[in-house]
This record gives sequence, C-alpha cells and structure tokens, in this order.
Amino acid sequence: MRLGFASWSFILCTLLVFLILQDSGARKITTTSGRDFQLRDVSYDLQKLATEGLVLNNIIQLEGADVDMSRKHVHKDDDGEDDDDDDSDDEDSDDEEEDKDEHKKMIGKDVHAYKPSHVDHNHMDPELNVFFTPNDLKVGKIMPIYFSKKNSSTSPKFLTREEADRIPFSSKHLSSLLKFFSISEHSPQAKAMKYTLKQCEFESMEGETKFCATSLESLFDFAHYLFGSNAQFKVLTTVYLTNSTALLQNYTITEVKVISVPNVIGCHPMPYPYAVFYCHSQQSDTNLYEVSVEGENGGRVQAAAICHMDTSKWDRDHVSFRVLEVEPGTSPVCHFFPPDNLVWVPLPAAHN
Repeated sequence: MRLGFASWSFILCTLLVFLILQDSGARKITTTSGRDFQLRDVSYDLQKLATEGLVLNNIIQLEGADVDMSRKHVHKDDDGEDDDDDDSDDEDSDDEEEDKDEHKKMIGKDVHAYKPSHVDHNHMDPELNVFFTPNDLKVGKIMPIYFSKKNSSTSPKFLTREEADRIPFSSKHLSSLLKFFSISEHSPQAKAMKYTLKQCEFESMEGETKFCATSLESLFDFAHYLFGSNAQFKVLTTVYLTNSTALLQNYTITEVKVISVPNVIGCHPMPYPYAVFYCHSQQSDTNLYEVSVEGENGGRVQAAAICHMDTSKWDRDHVSFRVLEVEPGTSPVCHFFPPDNLVWVPLPAAHN
C-alpha cells in the first residue's frame, strides 16, 4: 500500500517532535486504579525551568500572553471530585495577592525593575541577548546571542492522552496534586507547578488563541484546530548543529531564510512533573525566520526567530525596549526562540 504526501508529512512531523522531546531516561507509570498513577523518577528540577531567567517570561509577553498576575483568572474544572473544590472565595483572593509576589520571585527578576531608560549592556542579564531588530538580520552581521542548553535526560516527558486526562490539571486541585506527586507544599517545585497552572488558566488576550498541551496528541489537536483538520504542518526549533559550551557568544549571521506563512503557533515548555507546553497564536503582524549563525568559538546554530512588526500597543516597560533602546511603535521587536521551544507552521496545500 502506498502512502500519499499528506500521510508521509504527518508521519515525519510526528517523528520530528518525538526526536526533539525524546529522552533516554523514560518515566515509569503504573496504574493502580481508575484514576491513580504513580510517576517515578521525577527528578527534574521544576524550579530551575521556572527561574532560568527572563527568557521564557519575556517571550510569552511578546507573543501576547501577558504574565501580569492581575489578569482575570479562569478555573478549568475537572469532572472528578476533589477536596480542593471547597476552597472559599476569601482564600482564592488571598492566593491571588500571594501570586503577584510569588511570580516576581519565580521569574528571578521583575521585568518592571528595569526602570532606567538605558540598559547597561555590560552588566545586563546575559539571557536578554535574544532580542534584536529586523535591521540586524543581515548576512555578515555579528551580534551577541544567548542560546540556552538543557539536558534532555532530565526533562519532563509527555504522558499519553489517556494518562494526562486522568490527572486533574487545575490550580483548584493543587493541594491534592502536590500529594499525588509527593511534592512538599512550600517547595520550589510546588511554586513552579502553581505558576504553570495559573499561566494556563489566564484568559486569552484579544486576538489570541492559547492552549496548554499535556500530551503529544493534544499538541497535534491544537495545531489541527488552528490550521485546519486536513492541514499539514512542520515544526521549527532552534538547533545546535555543533557542540558549544559557551551559552553567550558573538555569532555571525551566515544565512537568513524568510518563512512566509499566514499563521504560526509558538509552544513553550512549562515547569511541571510531566511535559506541558504553553501554546498560543496571536493575530498580529509578524515575520518568521530561520537564521543560521556561526559562533566565535566555532559553534553553529540554526535558529528559529520571529519579528513583531507593530509594537505600538505594547507596555513601554517591557525589557525588550530597554535592551534595544527603542520606544513602543518606533521599531519592530524580534527574538530568537530557545532550543526547547516549538514553532508550528502550516505547509502549503498540496495540489493534485
């Protein structure tokens, strides 16, 4: 039996995602009853993923998912019963106030702490070297870029849809989830879990479609929902082509490829005992690129990057303006995607 182009595209796309996310140290899951699972070898430091600097939070901000904890919070209840359902409104209100303070601690540095109109580039956080403008996208351009590295063997793994659907994914169930995963209530891991659940429960902004994928199947479902049930798509990500130990170094741009598509989905890994990706698509004027760069230490990277062309309605306190020394609406703002982020783009429809 011969497979058509659409079938092969889907298979190759699935294989690519598995290769990006796969890990030699597989998690072990055993079913003890209808709803009970025991996850073993959950050794990943959740707090590290939540506090690795400003990169994740600033990229989410740029793409329309504002991390301001004052945004309206929406609970997504599960069908199952849980002791946390009896929480009072007063407790919820107290939690919201606590969230605002805790959020600042978890991202390591408050974005709004950058009040001076000028950033000292000699002393700024190295991880902020992901922002640039379209004028920088020229072959031969040399610029400092920070590309993070993570050990995939310690990263959380996707559950199957069946496994994920049996575990509540709601901040209202946080207490029982912490017990379920044997995580101390006041530990960094607990705070990281709370952070992820809150982010996933915030309302979408105007023109934004968002979804937190807790399984590989739900990740593909979201892509089909946005691109069309019969659409084919591919995944872009930032890839190290050679090994390099320097996370921040001067890179020379060797190639720039424009990806012309009507819509893209950005997916960012979130701190949780199993793999959760915060995926969203924003109706805005953006340009997508694949950029090949070569580092001064010899490392080569093929990076996914995006430029947001209209910044007129952005918060003028966003750190990207300070890094680039521009004002809202005066210049597009671009950024590279970290290596563990996924960018989904639709493929042109095949013609018979």
